[in-house]
Amino acid sequence: MLKDIQEFIDYIKYELNYSDKTCLAYQKDIESFYEFIFSQGIDVDDVDLPVIRNYLSTELARGISKKTCCRRLSGLRHFFNFLIERKDIHENPFLFVNAPKKEIRYPRALYLEQIETLFERNKERTDEYQKRDQAIIELLYASGIRVSELVNLKLQDIDLSNRTLRVMGKGRKERLAPFSVSARKTLIDYLKNSRIKLLDRNKSEYNVDYLFLNSKGNKLTTRGVEYILEDIEKKTGCNYGLHPHIFRHSFATHLLEGGADLRVIQELLGHESLNTTQVYTHVTEEAMKTQFDVSHPRAKIKK
Repeated sequence: MLKDIQEFIDYIKYELNYSDKTCLAYQKDIESFYEFIFSQGIDVDDVDLPVIRNYLSTELARGISKKTCCRRLSGLRHFFNFLIERKDIHENPFLFVNAPKKEIRYPRALYLEQIETLFERNKERTDEYQKRDQAIIELLYASGIRVSELVNLKLQDIDLSNRTLRVMGKGRKERLAPFSVSARKTLIDYLKNSRIKLLDRNKSEYNVDYLFLNSKGNKLTTRGVEYILEDIEKKTGCNYGLHPHIFRHSFATHLLEGGADLRVIQELLGHESLNTTQVYTHVTEEAMKTQFDVSHPRAKIKK
């Protein structure tokens, strides 16, 4: 069983170029299902619709979210197809299972005024990490890249003259992400005055060519960026509930509100499907409703 799972993970990782995060999630999902059927005395050949429904009901009763259950179904469907191709089983019962209907969660974006206030207040800091932190938040908002893409940026991935980043996205798909004039200026300031000092603290023998470094001069991690954003909130007093993805959401939302084509935004975000990008149309609709309720003189008149 463990051998089958590992061979499947190797297949999706090295042949389909799935990310390490996705591979780990699928591995845990498959192991979870195997634990369930073994506890029920069921062999993998005997898995059918009632078994799968019982599994889903058990997971939901344990408090596992519908979103996670949908991901597990996707991974298991893929895994059973893999077993069929190897002739380990004869049919895939997961092809006929309806996934639980997921709750719709619209991404939260900052208002433009909040972005501007955050940037201005952070510029007022005088500590040694201000320039790096400013470059991080401006680049996240200006390019809309994921935090995982940000921390993996190397110096050779930045074209300051043309204001573009070469980004390795999900599925190891490469794309170009443009960024603003303001972000370019902030990046140059960081590279000239801050990164050099951080690099001097690195004790390793090899050269660190990643764009953003931590306090020890090593590559910054996604958790490190989360910590930096928490620290920025404390130092600026902008308690906006900052997290890396909120800049990506704000980037897409503000582009859409400014009239950008949805397919252009899809390309900029590196979305595989346009359906993923369309969630931002709902965000802007909600924002319009909120602004109407706040601003229109008759919006709050009781009937």
